[in-house]
Amino acid sequence: MSFITRGFRGAGRERDPRLPPGQSLVEDWPVLSAGPTPDIATEDWSFSIRTENGLTTWSWDELLALGVEDVTVDIHCVTHWTKLDMDWRGVSLDTLFERVETSADYVMVHSYGGYTTNLPLEELLDGKAWIATEAEGEPLDPEHGGPARLLVPALYFWKSAKWVRGLVTMDDDEPGFWEQNGYHMHGDPWTEERYW
Repeated sequence: MSFITRGFRGAGRERDPRLPPGQSLVEDWPVLSAGPTPDIATEDWSFSIRTENGLTTWSWDELLALGVEDVTVDIHCVTHWTKLDMDWRGVSLDTLFERVETSADYVMVHSYGGYTTNLPLEELLDGKAWIATEAEGEPLDPEHGGPARLLVPALYFWKSAKWVRGLVTMDDDEPGFWEQNGYHMHGDPWTEERYW
C-alpha cells in the first residue's frame, strides 16, 4: 500500500532561469574569505595594470574620476549560492584598458593581503568586469572586499577578487591562489567549472 499519491511532486517553486546548475538562491550576501580581512583606507589604496609596455597606476580619486557606472548583475559563488539582481557601482575595466596597451591574453589579479586569481583578458573587457567600489547603495565593507574589489559576474565569485590592487598581464594562463588548490582555471557557473 502506497502512502504517496502518484504524481505528487511537492510544493516546490519554479526554478529561476537565471540560476545556474547546482546553485541555490540567497537573499543575504554570505562572507567567505581565504585569510584575514585587510583594512585599507582609500587614501592608501591604489590600482595598477602592469603590461609588457610598463606600469599604469591610479589613486582612489584618479580611479573614480574616470567615471563610475551603475550595474545590476547576478553573482554566483562556487559554494552553491547565488544572489540575483545585485546593484553595484564601479569603474569598467574597458575604461582602464583604454589607457594601456597589451598583446597578452591573460591577467593575474593581485589583492592586498596576497590573494591572486587568473583570468582570460577577454573576460574583463566588452562590459564584462568592473572595479567595484559600492554594492547595494553603500561603499563596500572590508569584509566584502572594500574599498574596492574586482567584479566579474559571468564567472564564479572567487574570480571577483576582494581588496583588488592590480593586474599583471600574462602570455600564458597560470593558476592563482584557489586554482593552485584545486579550483578550476576558468570558473564558468553555467557549465559548473568548480574544480579541476
